Amino acid sequence: MTATRYDLITLGRNGMDLFAQDIGAPFAAITGFDAHIGGSPTNIAVAASRLGLHVALLTAVGPDLVGDFVLAHLAEEGVETRYIPRKPGTHTGLAVVGVQPPDRFPLVFYRQNPADIWLNPDDIATAPIEQARALELSGTALSRGTCGEATIAAALRARAAGVTTYLDLDLRPDHWSSPAELRAALHRLLPAIDVIIGTEEEFYALLGATPEDVFAGKRLTGEQIAELDALVPTFLAGRSEQTLVLKRGPRGASVLAAGQDELRVPGFPVTVLNTVGAGDAFAGGLIYGRCQGWDWRASVRVANACGALVVTRHGCAAAMPRLEEVETFLQSQSSSLD
Repeated sequence: MTATRYDLITLGRNGMDLFAQDIGAPFAAITGFDAHIGGSPTNIAVAASRLGLHVALLTAVGPDLVGDFVLAHLAEEGVETRYIPRKPGTHTGLAVVGVQPPDRFPLVFYRQNPADIWLNPDDIATAPIEQARALELSGTALSRGTCGEATIAAALRARAAGVTTYLDLDLRPDHWSSPAELRAALHRLLPAIDVIIGTEEEFYALLGATPEDVFAGKRLTGEQIAELDALVPTFLAGRSEQTLVLKRGPRGASVLAAGQDELRVPGFPVTVLNTVGAGDAFAGGLIYGRCQGWDWRASVRVANACGALVVTRHGCAAAMPRLEEVETFLQSQSSSLD
């Protein structure tokens, strides 16, 4: 039996996130920014590390000062960086975020030739994927460059070794040319995945007959949510070993598997400051719970708590809660029900 080296390995994009300091200000009126690290797989790595998991990140950075920033902050967070190459001729990615609660968080990506899209199978050949308990992948990693091939190679290695594979659908419409391109790329990867995590909009983009509304940035209507719920059993048919974790916003999350009743786990009522990063906190909490051997209900409850805490805070990776904070939050929620 192979010895475990990491609880979790994540793979995909990274970068520097600049979050507006002027809460509620229009984007053109922002006067300053706070700098953090970002990118969904990076955020999930930080979230899981803060909860106590031993985590490594597979990505790439440019030979630039932003790459130095990313590597230094990952090391501070206890995330292993030894498998992160620098890619000559590239830049490390950047994202600029406005904060206009409760529901407007304008996000601008600067990802012209970012290093992480050129991560390739050779770069991850020495990464101990077979010695991990879990591998977390990102749908966006399939969108361009060679990172898609690295993602598929990592998934196949993990699958062969019995390592649990998680896919966060991580829909970024501006990274894809069309819904059809998104679907084709994801369907190449899905057979190697054990757990698929996504919002209602992300699953609708994967399964729905007309996902263009999602690509236009619209939330699903009640009719579309009903359509999605009807599509899920068909999607799961023949996928007896695959589990879907469907994030339903303030309504919590659902766990769905072939031949089983839907498990609904309610969310927690909180005042929203910033929703950016909440889904990554959720994924980190979910994987933490499963690594502890907890059942789906307990794992999703912790995941919901992690997401609820992050939406009340400023920032993304920097806002990820530590285990003691999650435990205190859950105790306070239990007390409020007594």
